[in-house]
Amino acid sequence: MTFAIHGLAVARGIAIGRAVLVASSRVDVAHYFVQPQEVEREVERIRVGRDTVVEEIVRLQETISHMGPKEAPHELSALLDVHLMLLQDGELIGGVKRWITERLYNAEWALTTQLEVIARQFDEMEDAYLRERKADLEQICERVLRAMKATVSIAANTQRGPRKPSQQDLLLDDTVDVPLVLIAHDLSPADMLQFKQSVFAGFITDVGGKTSHTAIVARSMDIPAVVGARTCSQLVRQDDWVIIDGDAGVVIIDPSPIILAEYGFKQRQGELERGRLSRLLHTPSITMDGEKVELLANIEMPEDAQVAYKSGAMGVGLFRSEFLFMGRQGILPGEEEQYQAYKRAVEGMQGLPVTIRTVDVGADKPLDSSVHDDAHLNPALGLRAIRWSLADPSMFLTQLRAILRAACHGPVKLLIPMLAHAGEIKQTLNHIAQARSMLERKKMPYGAIKLGAMIEVPAAAISVQMFLKHFDFLSIGTNDLIQYTLAIDRADESVAHLYDPLHPAVLKLVADTISACRAQGKEVSVCGEMAGDVGLTRLLLGMGLRSFSMHPAQILAVKQLVLRADSARLAPWALKICQSEEPALEMETKA
Repeated sequence: MTFAIHGLAVARGIAIGRAVLVASSRVDVAHYFVQPQEVEREVERIRVGRDTVVEEIVRLQETISHMGPKEAPHELSALLDVHLMLLQDGELIGGVKRWITERLYNAEWALTTQLEVIARQFDEMEDAYLRERKADLEQICERVLRAMKATVSIAANTQRGPRKPSQQDLLLDDTVDVPLVLIAHDLSPADMLQFKQSVFAGFITDVGGKTSHTAIVARSMDIPAVVGARTCSQLVRQDDWVIIDGDAGVVIIDPSPIILAEYGFKQRQGELERGRLSRLLHTPSITMDGEKVELLANIEMPEDAQVAYKSGAMGVGLFRSEFLFMGRQGILPGEEEQYQAYKRAVEGMQGLPVTIRTVDVGADKPLDSSVHDDAHLNPALGLRAIRWSLADPSMFLTQLRAILRAACHGPVKLLIPMLAHAGEIKQTLNHIAQARSMLERKKMPYGAIKLGAMIEVPAAAISVQMFLKHFDFLSIGTNDLIQYTLAIDRADESVAHLYDPLHPAVLKLVADTISACRAQGKEVSVCGEMAGDVGLTRLLLGMGLRSFSMHPAQILAVKQLVLRADSARLAPWALKICQSEEPALEMETKA
């Protein structure tokens, strides 16, 4: 029976394919029943997974035994002992075997079930120290689950339903020739990086907002996507035919032949439109009244630079370096690894400028998708972006040195996220100076950089004159600026309707920042989602913006509007909109 689910449209276009349901959190693992003859194999998978983790810990213990107390404090060794003890605990492994043999659970299901049983026992303990060991138990179970991913068993009991494949099973599968659409409760930014190399034609998630990083990466991939679809992952069955209407934010399940034909026609029309836009690839981006407009690309990984260059970008306006840090189980990339990554991005742009933002983690971008920040009520207002970097000087200096070294290979701009205080600016400048000194002492070559700050906190926009004293350029991060100005969690679909780039307060902050920069002859760009929204291109041009940074897939659509625009005529119209109490209504009038 055909039915539709409504969500938020985040990446335009039409996708038609078979549904692939996946688990997306550490406790939402594959759940299926095995045949009696498969019990021994499942028990063996648990044993191998456990033994693998034990060997890893033993090797780590041997390594730290040769370190001094400063490098490897006694507490670390004691923690490893606790993890070994838990791994060898008879109740954990014995309970897992019982779930497999008596209930015919698959190995992952059995492990997480036994974890819940023991976790409840920890919660009931009176001793605070023992209660806290529950976190250690969760960590070692998570490590065993990761170790078992290498041995994926197949559910033979199809009468009880096929198992949900893990993301790792599917994201790396390049052998499927039937169109597939991915459906999950949620996808982390790290998951999305793997998704970029996958076979999926589109995706749907139960949660998320229009400017959550899951949605942002979807747009960079130029594939249809709908987020905030609530119970979609529960209502859709494995292998159902699904249509994703990324323009309307609608998901159609089990469509009739007539509906399939209609959306197939829309899909072909979209492909024709993209073909027409491709003719603008080598056309200079100049308005009708002769204003040059810089169209830059946002990228997540070094390899994206080549895609940006081929898309006609005049440079990279935002390289989100945090994606190099994600999904590594806490093992951060070293200076040489980062240097090589930044170098590849710089060389990929063939002499065009690359703006590298220092690591911006926290809120909806955790370093590890399996780690949930339950200690802080609102991570978006906590230790994230530059606050996180300044709290870890060693990590920050490592990144700064790598970026400075990469500047030897082409023009590089350094962008600092989420600055708000004069003290933060001074600390950042001191760290940059220290990074240069460290490279000089080592006689390592480095290049000149332009230094910029992101305006994404209302306090920064209001204090823009202070920023202009210290920075060569500013970049307006509208995603967070809107979030913080309107007190909206941009990843929360329940308040997504309140997320409004046309709110008068937001427009005032953006317009005032652009005006202040132009008055002092400083470069200014918008690198948030507003830059790639064709519905806002004319407004931003009228405000005086001449540098837009967006996903490569959006560049040609924005360029088409730039070529048709008269910026002189747009200026008074944009001013009228910014002064209106209801800008959205005023936008309907023509300039």
